Formats: sequence, C-alpha cells, structure tokens
Amino acid sequence: MADTQAAVRLREYETIFLLKSELTDDNVDRLKERVRGIVSREGGKVLRFTVWGKKKTLYPIAKQPRAIYVHTHYLGNPKMVAEVERNLRNFDEVTRYLSVKIADEVDPESRPVLEDVKMAGDVEETRPGAPERETPFRGEPVDEVGEAEEEGTEEA
Repeated sequence: MADTQAAVRLREYETIFLLKSELTDDNVDRLKERVRGIVSREGGKVLRFTVWGKKKTLYPIAKQPRAIYVHTHYLGNPKMVAEVERNLRNFDEVTRYLSVKIADEVDPESRPVLEDVKMAGDVEETRPGAPERETPFRGEPVDEVGEAEEEGTEEA
C-alpha cells in the first residue's frame, strides 16, 4: 500500500508563450505568478521560468514585430497542461503559446526547483536610436561591399 503512494509520477512539460511587447516587468511577473498558481493548484510543480526578453518575431504577431518570450518548465499531467493553455488563451496579454511534452514518468522529488532567470533580449533594442536594418536575401548584392570595392579601386 505504501508503494502506490510513493510511486507518484508526473510528466515533464515546457510551455513557451509570447506576450505583448509593451508590457512592463511587473506585468510579466504577475502573469508568471498566475501560471505558477495554476500549475500548483492542479498538483504540478514549476521547475523554472525563463524570460528570454523582448525579441523580434519572424513575422508580425497581433500586428506587432516584437514580443516578450517566456519559457516555463514544469511537471504535471495532461489535464493540467490543458488548464494552463486554456488560461493562456484567455489572457489578453498573451499572443501565442506552445506546450511540449519532454518526458514521461518523472519522479517529482528528483527534479529540483530552480531560480527564475531573466535575460536581456535583443541587444539592438537597448541601443537608443539604432535603426531597424533589414538584411538582404541570399544572392542580393550588398551596398556596403560594393562601395568598399569601388573605393579600393580608386586608390590603386
């Protein structure tokens, strides 16, 4: 009988969600705590939150070229993941989310809770007045290289 109680196994998941780029750090922390509360209420265990910061998206999402990326690593069951996704869908601040199962049959005691991490995001955005620069497609000539070659031929 004691073996059935000690053999509690959960699945390991990660969820990445994108937040609107104009949110402050306090709003991001508030959303993290709401997700943490949902996971703990449903019998799961949050291992770590990693805020990747504000990054440029591949294409505009919700008419915005940038978003705040948040990565959540946790243990739980499929019902809990459905509840987390249902709540993320209802939050106005969340524009996209994706959940992935990493492992089955994980012992919750073997996974320590790690400290939350906050990363800087795009370096270009932290510089004031940095223009948005588009990189050329493969095969297109680059103006800077052409100008350098022309200058080199004039000096010779």
